[in-house]
Amino acid sequence: MKMTKEEQINYFRESMMSTKREGMEDLLDFAEELGFFEAPASGGNHLCKDGGLLEHTVNVMQLAEKIGVAMLGGAAYNKIHNSVVIAAGLHDLGKCGRFGSPYYVENMIQDGRPTKKEPEQKYKRSESKPFKISSELCHIDHPLRSVELAARYIDLTEEEEHAIFYHDGAYGSLAYDLKGHEEPLQVIIHFADFWAAQFLEVGKLDVFKDKTDESEDE
Repeated sequence: MKMTKEEQINYFRESMMSTKREGMEDLLDFAEELGFFEAPASGGNHLCKDGGLLEHTVNVMQLAEKIGVAMLGGAAYNKIHNSVVIAAGLHDLGKCGRFGSPYYVENMIQDGRPTKKEPEQKYKRSESKPFKISSELCHIDHPLRSVELAARYIDLTEEEEHAIFYHDGAYGSLAYDLKGHEEPLQVIIHFADFWAAQFLEVGKLDVFKDKTDESEDE
């Protein structure tokens, strides 16, 4: 059954606080002020809607735990559980942008042509790509911005920084630097993020659903 937004917020906050990382509460308050709970997850791909970033993050957190347990086994996974929660929860924090300058802004396009009767050009939000990256921000890859913002409030381990930096894996701009330097935590977060964005959140898994699954989602 799909979570409500309130349930997503509670899951996110409770999971992050359960790590008992010093400064976490202040970081979560900061993320909320930045607009973490309202931002889209992408401009025109997966969960390109208000609140999409929160939903995507919760998906990645849940998938990362499943992948970690499956790959490592329960005992070994427990040793890195807190780092998985933190890296998964913060991997896209940079998509909030900075105060007063969100990462994503509405992508407004022309709505028809002006006429003599209505000479003023009208605009509407694009349906195919509702958001675009703000031109007011300097170009900084969102994984780098994620680490920078998080590090203001909590101490990240080197493995956590590495996992967030390289969570896009071979599909990110840092792919060349990553080659040959993959780490278990980074791969877990990458697989979870990739599965969520490329399959779960764009409907590619619907073919595996049966009528029972569909009724539970309603």
